[in-house]
Amino acid sequence: MKLAVVGGGSTYTPELIDGFARLRDTLPVSELVLIDPAAERLELIGGLARRIFARQGHPGRITTTSDLDAGVEGADAVLIQLRVGGQAARLQDETWPLECGCVGQETTGAGGLAKALRTVPVVLDIAERVRRASPDAWIIDFTNPVGIVTRALLRAGHKAVGLCNVAIGFQRKFAALLDLAPADIHLDHVGLNHLTWELGVRRGGPEGEDLLPRLLADHADAIAGDLHLPRAVLDRLGVVPSYYLRYFYAHDEVVRELGSKPSRAAEVAAMERELLALYGDPALDEKPALLAKRGGAFYSEAAVDLAASLLGDGGPGVQVVNTRNNGTLPFLPDDAVVEVQARVDRSGPVPLAAPRLDPLYAGLVAHVTAYEDLALDAAVRGGRERVFTALLAHPLVGQFDRAEALTDRLLAHNKEHLAWL
Repeated sequence: MKLAVVGGGSTYTPELIDGFARLRDTLPVSELVLIDPAAERLELIGGLARRIFARQGHPGRITTTSDLDAGVEGADAVLIQLRVGGQAARLQDETWPLECGCVGQETTGAGGLAKALRTVPVVLDIAERVRRASPDAWIIDFTNPVGIVTRALLRAGHKAVGLCNVAIGFQRKFAALLDLAPADIHLDHVGLNHLTWELGVRRGGPEGEDLLPRLLADHADAIAGDLHLPRAVLDRLGVVPSYYLRYFYAHDEVVRELGSKPSRAAEVAAMERELLALYGDPALDEKPALLAKRGGAFYSEAAVDLAASLLGDGGPGVQVVNTRNNGTLPFLPDDAVVEVQARVDRSGPVPLAAPRLDPLYAGLVAHVTAYEDLALDAAVRGGRERVFTALLAHPLVGQFDRAEALTDRLLAHNKEHLAWL
């Protein structure tokens, strides 16, 4: 089995490598290609990756290349985890929206739109090249904003699934709180990427006992602390929102916080410099503890499980993925991309029946889905007016003057990345 990782020079990659090494019985990778134009970073990551495989006795071969076409040729699956513009672009995404009184964040709001505009054309080009080199390969997208990028891939006819680590993070957290094995926890996880709610926490499977009331009664303080939301929010909702819902439920408070401290992008850039220095140590043959602070917890396990279900012979697996709606949430178009539990096998994901979303959540999901449709149109076709329209439609913007000011700033900060400017 050959896998290729586009963006293999990412500081995330050792997390992925560690998962491939530990879970080799689940996903027997014989060849792994790390692809990245940043030759120096790729050399560091590739060296560490080989040492991790060697330490854990993995027989697979790891190669590195800057040649995308050669790297994906013959691949069974291609994982995409790139960041167009690097941390410098992320820093801009987190900064200029604050000038207009809006959340500065890399996956939602105006910053999220900027990232979508930069990313979608690049990912679509990569996908076309994958289709030419390996027409049967699955594309697993971990590149944010996952929902919009996955929708772009599916609309263009690619064999693609979007993946996020929010659900597996909740699964592991809840299992620990309930003193259960993660495999015994099934989440009623419903919504869009970075806009989801845990409507149930079931023991054993979709029809199992709902442990959410007990979880909230016994552990609401701890969960609310992780979400940086008041416990009263969980008590009143009776469900667990994704931590990204804080940008909606406490928008003004978050804007004040972000304006008073260093950006997350600055923190991550400093962390990446330290990680790269560690990766260059020829004695290092495991992922360093610092990597856990970088983000992406349990990404490797989620990626291994998904790839194993798409490529393996062990029968279907059930996993939270980003995939075409196809009636799963009946108030959304069929071609919308939702983040829900799905049964996954070689033919791809098929969403399970999802619990009904209360209007409190369904209204926001429908609103953001409409924004994502406009954002994808702007990313594919370009044009200032399309950018403005997408911003005006976003529930975190929604005001004419603010959308105008944000459009000006977005375009000014992204000239080098938008071919149509």
